[in-house]
Amino acid sequence: MKRRSFIKGAAIGAGVAATSVAAPAIAQSRITWRMVTTWPRNFPGLGTGAQRLADRITAMSEGRLTVQVFSAGELVPALGTFDAVIEGSAEMSHGAAYYWQNKSQATAFFTGVPYGMTSRELAAWIRYMGGQEVWDEVYDQFGVKGFLSGDTGTQAGGWFRKELTGLSDVQGMKFRTPGLGGQVWQRMGATVVNMAGGEIYAALQSGALDAAEFVGPYNDLALGFHQICKDYYFPSFIEPGLATELVVNKEKFSALPADLQAIVESACQAEYDQVASEFYANDPIALKTLVEQHGVRVHQFPDEILELALKRLWISCRRFAMEVMPSPRKPPKASSAH
Repeated sequence: MKRRSFIKGAAIGAGVAATSVAAPAIAQSRITWRMVTTWPRNFPGLGTGAQRLADRITAMSEGRLTVQVFSAGELVPALGTFDAVIEGSAEMSHGAAYYWQNKSQATAFFTGVPYGMTSRELAAWIRYMGGQEVWDEVYDQFGVKGFLSGDTGTQAGGWFRKELTGLSDVQGMKFRTPGLGGQVWQRMGATVVNMAGGEIYAALQSGALDAAEFVGPYNDLALGFHQICKDYYFPSFIEPGLATELVVNKEKFSALPADLQAIVESACQAEYDQVASEFYANDPIALKTLVEQHGVRVHQFPDEILELALKRLWISCRRFAMEVMPSPRKPPKASSAH
């Protein structure tokens, strides 16, 4: 009996000891990260996608990595999210890579470029054809790492105060459109500006903008652009497929255990596909509402604009290549030794 009592008592004691040791260890291993976004809170597809991604990471890690979401303006300005991760005031940001084109022209290629890849093609390039390695090289200089986090599909070409009949209507037009596509419009004569999605409506209403493109019917209906502009162009030639990104502080990400790193990556991939389904389901419904209930007129861009855009894109790409590619080296002189 004494032996059994000892064994039983030892087992209970060991259990208590294990509990007293394990509890603080588990508590210490729990991490809370802040995600800042460029989107308004609960914004369809994008804001909700960011929140859903944060919830996925938290749930998949069973709270070991808890992600708190701060929408545009709650912690940092909408277009200050990338800098927030670089500077360390947030561990994650959710936005679109081409918003940071002022830091590197290459960022546009991880969102969407004129006459470029569809969202499915972009995902294939990133996952299987070396795109992630290129992305890592670009973002390494800022101490961050990017992941695809959402797929909006082919976007709309924008909202205009009047129908575009040709290039003459573009000259001097104040147009909100970012990325390499914005450069193409600028080379066609537009005055291009970039601003966060939540600021576009007020700029259109005040006359600070003559036209704007953001995403597509699902988002554009929610933002109310149809209340000011009635001429809507579809599809976009500058964004045949567009991806959002999750940016993480690279040093902090590298310090995570391998399983938490894998959870972040897997959650991003799942959300990329989830957002695509959400947009494919809701864009046609929203477009029908815009046309039938709000009198929106849907157009395709005139051939004159499409053709010149392609030429201007070629010029932009050549200049981009000259900026980022090293100068070719002259071959060494042949040795005269035998």
